[in-house]
Amino acid sequence: MRILKKPVSYCLSIFSVEFPAPFSFRVLRLSPGIPARRRAIHTSGANQMHASYPMDRSPEAFVGEKAIEFEFMNSNNGVEKPYIWPSPEGGHKLDIGKQIFCNRSLNMKNIVAVGFDMDYTLAQYKPETFESLAYEGTIKKLVNNLGYPKELLRWTFDWKYMVRGLVLDKKRGNILKMDRHKYVKVAYHGFREMSKEDKVGTYGSTLVRDAFDEPDYALIDTLFSLAEAYLFAQLVDFKDNNPGKVPEGVDYAHMYRDVRAAVDLCHRDGSLKQMVARDPKRYINEDTAIVPMLKMLRDSGRSTFLVTNSLWDYTNIVMNFLCGGRTLYGSIPCNLVWLQYFDVVITGSAKPGFFNEDKFANLFEVDLESGMLLNTDNGTPMSQVGTTSPIIPPVEESNKRCRVFQGGNVGHLHKLLSIESSSQVLYVGDHIYGDILRSKKVLGWRTMLVVPELEREVELLWELRDMRKAMINFDILQLRLLRNERDLIEDRIHHLKWYLKFGSTDDDEKRTISSTLHELASQRDQVRLAHQLAQREHHQKFHKVWGQLMKTGYQNSRFAHQVERFACLYTSQVSNLSLYSPDKYYRPSEDFMPHEFDILLLGN
Repeated sequence: MRILKKPVSYCLSIFSVEFPAPFSFRVLRLSPGIPARRRAIHTSGANQMHASYPMDRSPEAFVGEKAIEFEFMNSNNGVEKPYIWPSPEGGHKLDIGKQIFCNRSLNMKNIVAVGFDMDYTLAQYKPETFESLAYEGTIKKLVNNLGYPKELLRWTFDWKYMVRGLVLDKKRGNILKMDRHKYVKVAYHGFREMSKEDKVGTYGSTLVRDAFDEPDYALIDTLFSLAEAYLFAQLVDFKDNNPGKVPEGVDYAHMYRDVRAAVDLCHRDGSLKQMVARDPKRYINEDTAIVPMLKMLRDSGRSTFLVTNSLWDYTNIVMNFLCGGRTLYGSIPCNLVWLQYFDVVITGSAKPGFFNEDKFANLFEVDLESGMLLNTDNGTPMSQVGTTSPIIPPVEESNKRCRVFQGGNVGHLHKLLSIESSSQVLYVGDHIYGDILRSKKVLGWRTMLVVPELEREVELLWELRDMRKAMINFDILQLRLLRNERDLIEDRIHHLKWYLKFGSTDDDEKRTISSTLHELASQRDQVRLAHQLAQREHHQKFHKVWGQLMKTGYQNSRFAHQVERFACLYTSQVSNLSLYSPDKYYRPSEDFMPHEFDILLLGN
């Protein structure tokens, strides 16, 4: 076959990924000489721009023949020049952690409008501060508003413990990680790991397979959900170990509803956003490439838009910080300069419902001075009571200024941007359901998912690409060889048992076969244990509890399956777009089927 003609060095690079899922093959076919468009999986909750690029560069970043006047206020009041594609340093090989990976071909020349979510997309929140703030606020609501014991106030939050892609079993108090086929591979009751027998007995012994959907299950698919998932696990352990301290009739599902109610209370009273507004730098990562990225997209002739569920007052604070380092309560006041980088901003969008064009929703224009809402007729200004004509800005101003709205639906957005085909829109978000699935499945928009926590995972996979390291660490290749050995032993056991039962044998032969079976069973158990330990050791390199984000055992994880199905592109940070040409043609790499990989393995 054609693939057997590949040089050995190419084949070895494949061995340094987990077997045999095609998703992982795309990761480790990468090599220093392979173009940056090749796929991989991506993690880190923190922005790495400051670690990668120096702080002592000029404040000018060139886009074509124009210079972006961009100043970023950092802790030392210095100015950093971001590294972007149009700059003199652009177009070079990228770090694997900054690459954009492709599931479906996407030619940017066909894209006329690029849209962004704000929270966890343009604004990357720091988990060690923002998630801890959300956790502490939820605990206070549980104690002060919902009557939980005051000792909960002494609890602490491990922001590294939970990962996206988990599923909470509300009724049983379990936290699950599943593969793409919805088989439970890792399960914890609270913080206690469930045995294989418990997993099979609970989730594998039914006549009808569970769909693992609402209302009995909760999907942890957003970074903001990690704190509530951790708190749920703590409450499960608390209930199990302190039955007298939990009111009678309060079961696991009831506790989960209380956690959700406490989270909603934090949002309704504005306590979380007020803390962020006072000191955005404490809670949001600084990314100096956002403004050059937006400027580059607009200079390339594309429209840009922002669609966020946050309301105008908070959106203005966050975007001021991202686009100029300004804060509401800092020495430099908020202003509207950041609006020059967008054509349309829609706040209070109520996604994912926003993506339903048939959903009736009024579209109001936001008065930028007062924050008040003005009635519109599908985006067209309406006459206000007491006036004789609608408030319409002068033509020369309306062509330049960004208009800010609240509410509405995607039909309004298409009209405001003069979108003729939904495939002309690229939307970038972080929420697989709220941003990506609906916009892709319902509208046919092109999509890019931001997965910041994958940066470390990609770097680890890259480090394991060397065959010798894999062998020394008893890692990927060893796992495959152990599994093959286990399969061979089990096949021999089955053959001998069959021959013993149905074959013509005398007593001496039966004794010999029985002795051989006993030895083989002992070998099988030893290989099985070695394989399990090696697999656990490998996965713990990525996360001590849940392993690789994109894998469960040898299968793609449920989260990876969703990324593959609904995200045309995916990357670690939204500003990675600034490292590529705005006219780039993104193409996926070739897939290896398991049978092709086995032939490749045996042929070398």
